[in-house]
Amino acid sequence: MSVLDVSSEGGLAAAYISMEPNEASSLAAEVYGIRGTATKFATEKDDTFRINVDDGRKFILKVANPSEDESEIDFQVAMMVHIEDRDPEVPVPRVIADGQGRLHRYIEDQAGQRRIARLMTYAEGTPLDSTGSNAQEREKVGEILARMRYALEDFTHPGESRVLAWDVQHLLNLAPLLEGVENPEQRRQLEQGMGRYEALAPQIAKLRRQVLHNDFSKSNIVVDHELSEFVTGIIDFGDSVRTAVAIDVSTALLNQLPRDARENPVDDVFAHGRDVLRGYLSIAELTEQELLLIPHLTMSRVVARALITLWRVKQFPENAAYIMRNTEQGWGQLDWFLSRTVDEVSATLLP
Repeated sequence: MSVLDVSSEGGLAAAYISMEPNEASSLAAEVYGIRGTATKFATEKDDTFRINVDDGRKFILKVANPSEDESEIDFQVAMMVHIEDRDPEVPVPRVIADGQGRLHRYIEDQAGQRRIARLMTYAEGTPLDSTGSNAQEREKVGEILARMRYALEDFTHPGESRVLAWDVQHLLNLAPLLEGVENPEQRRQLEQGMGRYEALAPQIAKLRRQVLHNDFSKSNIVVDHELSEFVTGIIDFGDSVRTAVAIDVSTALLNQLPRDARENPVDDVFAHGRDVLRGYLSIAELTEQELLLIPHLTMSRVVARALITLWRVKQFPENAAYIMRNTEQGWGQLDWFLSRTVDEVSATLLP
């Protein structure tokens, strides 16, 4: 599959006319009978709003990118319903049906675009990327990731095998994007990281796979320091896919790496990630081969993030701040991985 095919999956490369809050408020009232004020969130490929009702209730209204296929939306909704059924204590959003019992439906917006809308419950708390965490709290994050894995282990759907740019198992499809990296040193780092992945690709291809969240980033984890469970919400199933269990874990660990690894080098970039992994392993097992490959998969996600965002910011310069918000930290993280041998990186998370 070509790089353009990969990059356009899931609406990543599709421009559209964005919906404004006033229209979202009207949509929530007309379709779902929810009358309130809409506040828009910064997002990458759709329009997402919080609907505040006068009685204190809050909801999330998501209006898909016009290019998103109905099967992809149905896949995400079915995942959330399945998790609720298998493990109701896992705090995923509850999808709310419209007046005809539909969990998602087509609408035509004021710009004449045919789009899919869905309404969900709102997770109270603070996004983890806006607050700190201690070791015990990070363990709670790992526990929820493991519980989600087990809740989804018997889940299947026709849309599960889509090809996503953010799914590291397809990293080599992004190789043509290297040509667009203008900074020679950054390009050298990315080429070296890509080369390491390519050498390990036969082993990665043999890893266990199932449907997984695939984007356990801090921005998608809602927390409350006052609650013993800590995690109050897991949001954004837009990158969910059938992928390797080790890739799902590596994505969670990526988002625990230090953001200032270049300015303040550390001996162990996984210092916080180890807490997440400890919580995960208290619920679910990982094979030795998975533990050997997870550090390399974490590095590979750094490579993918840089390639995708450097390409996307040229396509959508008006959204540069959002697209590039996590890219700069990656160069110091790559320094850490590439300054060590493959064997040293492999041994990082072994007991």
